[in-house]
Amino acid sequence: MLDSSAPIGIFDSGIGGMTVASAVTRLLPLENTIYFGDTAHLPYGDKSTASIQAYSIKICNMLLQQNCKLILIACNSASAAAYELVREYVGSKAKVLNVIDPVVDYIKEHYDGKTIGLIGTKQTVLSNVYKKKVDAIGKNIHLKSLATPLLAPMIEEGFFDNNISESIVASYLSDPTLAGIEALILGCTHYPLIKKQIGTFYADQIEILDTSEIVAHSLRAWLEQHYLVNEKGSGNRQFYVSDYTLSFEQSTSIFFGRKIQLEHYPLWE
Repeated sequence: MLDSSAPIGIFDSGIGGMTVASAVTRLLPLENTIYFGDTAHLPYGDKSTASIQAYSIKICNMLLQQNCKLILIACNSASAAAYELVREYVGSKAKVLNVIDPVVDYIKEHYDGKTIGLIGTKQTVLSNVYKKKVDAIGKNIHLKSLATPLLAPMIEEGFFDNNISESIVASYLSDPTLAGIEALILGCTHYPLIKKQIGTFYADQIEILDTSEIVAHSLRAWLEQHYLVNEKGSGNRQFYVSDYTLSFEQSTSIFFGRKIQLEHYPLWE
């Protein structure tokens, strides 16, 4: 039996999952959350499936030790590569959610017969997970996917609101693969940090699907459905990293408006 007062665990390879974590805390301010950034192994997008699975299991062990009632894989690459394995591994100890299924559900409701673009890491795009799930909907939705491997490391290094990022974003979005799209899925939790630049490129003529907001609403709906919302919590926030980096510490204040105390938790000693 899961405890409503138990924390929510959220993990990603770096700061990208912070976009989801901040959206979750805005919607559910009384929930206690534990965030894990696997900074020692970022980015996940160019790692093998086996490596991502190994990292994910290690992180889930740590979150289970903290008695998390729910574990959110706040990374598209890990959601694509490790979700099924993690869900089986965790079993009934906690609920496991990913960041892909809520987006697919949203597309099902709003984009019947439309052409949609997807940008993400190599791992996410080459896994074909979005296309398989979208095709299974049976709504005649045409998905055009493009791997954009430079974006996540660029954002991790703090380049997400300057001429450098603007140039790289424009170069990717100009690719003919994305021609004719009516909406764009930000298929990496880092990408909401460059949503404004992406919107500017398209002159706000297409909808940019901010997965962090979609996922946060889906998470809240699940908690409400299962009577697991923490209505008496303190809104305690804990942050762990597998390797301390200055750029990570500097970037975290963007999401929570204050300096965040990071705790070092190496996955392998």
